[in-house]
Amino acid sequence: MRLSLWTGVVMLAAKSAAWLLTGSSAIFSDALESIIHLAAVAFASFSLWLSRRPASERFHYGYERINFFSAGFEGALIAAAAVAIIVTAIYKWMQGLQLEALGMGTLITLSAGLMNGALGWYLIRTGRKNNSMILVANGKHVFTDCWTSLGVIVGLVLVMVTGWKPFDPICAIVMAANILWSGGMLMWTSARGLLDYADPETEKKLRARLDALAAELGIDYHELRLRETGGRVLVEVHLLFPDEMPIGKAHATATHLESELAMSLDRPVEIITHLEGKEDHEERHPGRR
Repeated sequence: MRLSLWTGVVMLAAKSAAWLLTGSSAIFSDALESIIHLAAVAFASFSLWLSRRPASERFHYGYERINFFSAGFEGALIAAAAVAIIVTAIYKWMQGLQLEALGMGTLITLSAGLMNGALGWYLIRTGRKNNSMILVANGKHVFTDCWTSLGVIVGLVLVMVTGWKPFDPICAIVMAANILWSGGMLMWTSARGLLDYADPETEKKLRARLDALAAELGIDYHELRLRETGGRVLVEVHLLFPDEMPIGKAHATATHLESELAMSLDRPVEIITHLEGKEDHEERHPGRR
C-alpha cells in the first residue's frame, strides 16, 4: 500500500504536468482520476491497518468487514471522478479547444500508464495471494487508471494524425464511462459483502465436502450458512447425531469435521457447528430439515 501511495503521488505530478503543457481534456480526466486514486489509497491504507487488528470487547468478529466499506468508498470516489470528467470535457468542448505540445504530453501519459499497469498487476497478485480484498480493489482501480491513460493516448494520437480536436473530449467522455462502470462494480461488490452475500461457488464446494464427510462419519447436517468478511469465510452448520452417542464423542466428531471442512477452501475459514439429536429433531424443531 505504501508503494501504491507513493506511485500515486508520482503519477499525479506527471499527469498534472502533462495537462498544463497540453490543455487536453483527456489528460485532465486522467489527472483527476489520479487525485481520486490518491484519496482512495489513503483510505484503503487505513482500512488495511484496521482490518488486521484482533477482535476486541466491542467488535467480537474483528474489523475485517472494513474491507467491503473500503471497496465501496473507492468505488464512490471513482464514480464521482467520472461524472466530473464528463462535465469538464463537455464544458471545454463548448468553450473551444486549445491544445498544445501534444507529443510531450502523450509521452508523459504513456510512461504513467505503463507504470500503473505494472503496479496494478502486482497489487492484484499480492492481494489474491494474501486474501486481501483491499489490495485487490486497489489493484483493479490502478488497472482502470492504466486503461484510462491508454485511451487518452489513443485520443491524442488521433488529434495529431487528423488535426480534429474534438477527438480529445470525446476520448475523455469514453474513458469516463469506463471509469464509471469500474466504480459501480466496486460499489456493488461492497454492497454484496455488507449484505452477507453467499458466493454460490464457495457454497457448492462446502456442500460437496460436507456431503462426503457426513456420509463418512454417519451423521446428517442442515442449516448451512456462510458469509465473507473480506479476509475469512465464516461458516455455520447444524450437525445431527444419534441420541445414544456420548456428547464427548459427538464433540470430537464435530471438531474433526470442522478441521476437514476448512481445508476444502483455499482461504482462511472459521466454522461454527451446532450439535443436535437426530431422533427428536423434528419434535424440537418442527419444519426444519
